[in-house]
Amino acid sequence: EHLLLAKQVGVPTLVVFLNKEDQVDDPELLELVELEVRETLDKYEYPGEDIPIIAGSALLALEALIENPNIKPGENEWVDKIFKLMENVDNYIPTPARETDKTFLMAVEDVFSITGRGTVATGLVERGTLKTGATVEIIGLRDTTTTTVTGLEMFQKTLEETVAGDNVGVLLRGVQKDNIQRGMVLAAPGTIKPHTKFEAQVYILTKEEGGRHTPFFPGYRPQFYVRTTDVTGKIESFTADDGSEALMATSGDRLKMVVELIQPIAVENGM
Repeated sequence: EHLLLAKQVGVPTLVVFLNKEDQVDDPELLELVELEVRETLDKYEYPGEDIPIIAGSALLALEALIENPNIKPGENEWVDKIFKLMENVDNYIPTPARETDKTFLMAVEDVFSITGRGTVATGLVERGTLKTGATVEIIGLRDTTTTTVTGLEMFQKTLEETVAGDNVGVLLRGVQKDNIQRGMVLAAPGTIKPHTKFEAQVYILTKEEGGRHTPFFPGYRPQFYVRTTDVTGKIESFTADDGSEALMATSGDRLKMVVELIQPIAVENGM
C-alpha cells in the first residue's frame, strides 16, 4: 500500500527499513522477507535490486537512546542500525534541486498571530526566493490582496532571505489572521492567477489501487486537492484520448475532464 501511494504521488527514490528484526530468530527467514520486499519493489517499478534494505528494531533503538541520550556509534547494535539507515538515506537518495531561479511561490499550510508583531503564514517554499521587505500577493479562495513581508523565520531563527525547499514562517504587514488561510498561496506579484475552471488529464484508479468501485458521470462533485487546499468541484465533461466525448469515467480510464470549482484557487499549466 505504501509503495502504491509513493508511486502515485511521484516519490522517485526509496530506502527500506525492516522493523522488528529482534523478533526473528532465523536469519534465513529474514533473507526471505528481504527477497519478497525486493520483488514487491520491482512490481511497483522501483529498482528492487539496488534499493538499500536495512533491518533493525526501532523500539530497541529508542529504548537505548532513552537510557543514554549521548550514546555513540558502536555502543549499541540497534542504535547502529538506525545510524546505518540514515547513512543510506544520505548516500542513496539524491538532494532535490532547488528551483531558486523561478519566481517565488509558497503554499500556506498554517496561519497564526504573534502578539505585537502581526500575522504569520507558514509553509514550504515551492520555488524562487523571498527577502524581507518584498511585496507578495495572497492568492486563492477569495479576492487577491497585496502585502509586504516584514519578517522571515525558520526553526526560531530570523532570516533575511528564504529559498525554495525551506519550511518558513512569513510575517505579513497589515494582514488580519481571518483574511488568510490554509490553501492560499503567497507569490510574487503578477506571476500566478486564481481560477475556478480548468481542464485536467487524469487516470482513474482501479479498485485494487484504492480507487472507486463504480463509474461516475458529468455532474459528479468530488474534492480536489491542490497544494495545501481542498475544494469541491463539479466535473462538467469528459473527453477520451481520441477526442470524442465520454459519457462516464470508470476505473482504469485515462481521459481529460473539465472541472469548475466552487472557489478560486491558484492553479497553473502543467501542475
